Amino acid sequence: MSTITTIERLLKHVGETVTLRGWVHNKSSKGKLHFIQLRDGTGYCQCVAFKKNVDEDFFEALGNLGQESSVVLTGEVKADERAPGGYEIGVSGGEVLQSVDGYPITPKEHGVDFLISQRHLWLRSKKQWAVMRIRHRVMMSLRRFFDEGGFLCVDSPMFTPNACEGTSTLFEVPYFDRTAFLTQSGQLYAEASAMAFGKVYTFGPTFRAEKSKTRRHLTEFWMLEPEVAFASLDDVMQLAEDMLCKVVRDVLEQCRPELEALERDLSKLECIQGPFPRITYEEASKILLEHPDSEFVAGDDFGAPDETILSEMHDRPLMITRYPAEVKAFYMKRDPEDETKCMCVDVIGPEGVGEIIGGSQREEDLDELLSRIRKHELPEAAFQWYLDLRRYGSVPHSGFGLGLERTVGWICGVEHVRECIPYPRTMYRLEP
Repeated sequence: MSTITTIERLLKHVGETVTLRGWVHNKSSKGKLHFIQLRDGTGYCQCVAFKKNVDEDFFEALGNLGQESSVVLTGEVKADERAPGGYEIGVSGGEVLQSVDGYPITPKEHGVDFLISQRHLWLRSKKQWAVMRIRHRVMMSLRRFFDEGGFLCVDSPMFTPNACEGTSTLFEVPYFDRTAFLTQSGQLYAEASAMAFGKVYTFGPTFRAEKSKTRRHLTEFWMLEPEVAFASLDDVMQLAEDMLCKVVRDVLEQCRPELEALERDLSKLECIQGPFPRITYEEASKILLEHPDSEFVAGDDFGAPDETILSEMHDRPLMITRYPAEVKAFYMKRDPEDETKCMCVDVIGPEGVGEIIGGSQREEDLDELLSRIRKHELPEAAFQWYLDLRRYGSVPHSGFGLGLERTVGWICGVEHVRECIPYPRTMYRLEP
């Protein structure tokens, strides 16, 4: 009896006979030889079948296999630096579970719209496999960073009675005899959780009904949002820097085959170390106003072209602080040295990836927060629970939100975030 194993564990079985279960990624034949590149979800392996070493009917069946045929192959594991993954299987037997002909995503160029429509199959391709495995590693690393740092994961609800950052980008949902909204952020509830547990994070899907068709936007995406009681803006800026450095380091250590499959320039990731450059909004504005390719207007929030210009000046994430209060959310604390500015930070990823983190110190004063809610004409009654956090034991506190797909896209060197989530949802995409 051979050992059933996976491709990523072949290094533990050199010289042994094992059984792999997977799908045909590619196949070529030369007379009495079949070369099958097998994938099993954990990696890729070349399996070589000599006619003299296997049953005649099985050899013939292997010769008829098309891309994505499902098979079970048994054979001896051999170390071979020339083979994909460094190991090769000398096939001695096995079983064809399904022989496939006419797989729609053949090894040739396809348009993006076609590939997105075939997303359920496109996920099987080597680059998409690599992106999803790196996404998994990023999520693991983020959770481990916060779990080991004494944070408690406290989930925020998906249904909310009110907006977090304005009402124009909300998805309304019928909720029995009233209207609810899909959450834009888990932050407000994370603030409540932080008042109970000190240091918390929430990690899950969020929804924005922005009518945006850029490469940086999805209508459904994942956010990681830590919230820390008794923390200042500087505290969470350092937290964000430490977190990003740890995540990139983990991916470099654990995902070399995936990064190689993506042909990622590793030097771009190896330089991600602290300290990150930090500038104010005013300093960033001055750079943009003097830049020949910028159309930035003083006082506005930064758009994607502005963020690209700023990011390309640095080889690591850039932290921009103290934006005008008029362009930021109602819950952000004002700068005590300049009431027109917020105690906030945006972290702009390198290589033109745009904003990957937005954070701030939160307004802890009840009267000030209430006046902001009224100024923004938000439904006061719906925010009474949030105001209670300032009525009963209010403390300075801060947090941020990290966009998972933008972060994964940056680490992978992928241009569009639609490739960084298993099944992307955009203005025009609700299938598959």
